[in-house]
Amino acid sequence: MAGNSSITIRRARRDDVGVIVTMLADDPLGSARERLEDPLPPSYFHAFEALASDPHIRLVVAEDGAGAVVGCLQLCILPGLSSQGASRGLIEDVRVATHCRSRGIGERMVQWAIAEARASGCKLVELFTHNTRVDASHPGGVASIAKRVLPFIPVNAR
Repeated sequence: MAGNSSITIRRARRDDVGVIVTMLADDPLGSARERLEDPLPPSYFHAFEALASDPHIRLVVAEDGAGAVVGCLQLCILPGLSSQGASRGLIEDVRVATHCRSRGIGERMVQWAIAEARASGCKLVELFTHNTRVDASHPGGVASIAKRVLPFIPVNAR
């Protein structure tokens, strides 16, 4: 696979659930909490239907030039009273397939999520990651990327 220039970010579909769960399970935390079975437990598909029908949640995947799903993330748009009723974007469950890491795909997805949050009127964007995820904090990991690309939007911004 080439760099991230051939990456397309799109809404996840029901037939993406298996590869998403595989990516979610591909770290020590996920391997302990996810169930990789064939077929997948119905709970994953019930959750997908709830996510897909919620207008405040965007579950997306990154597709490479060949159409393979190589990353995913979830963006939640949360209304709030704080900051003069400002909405905030919450980015979570950022994953990149093991064989595609360190190619800028995670950064590209986070940048997409920030732009989507801004377009949805969010005044703040937060990245949620577990503090034990070592891969998230290494240079090029999602926490490192967040420090470079999360331009928290001031409340008074228009």
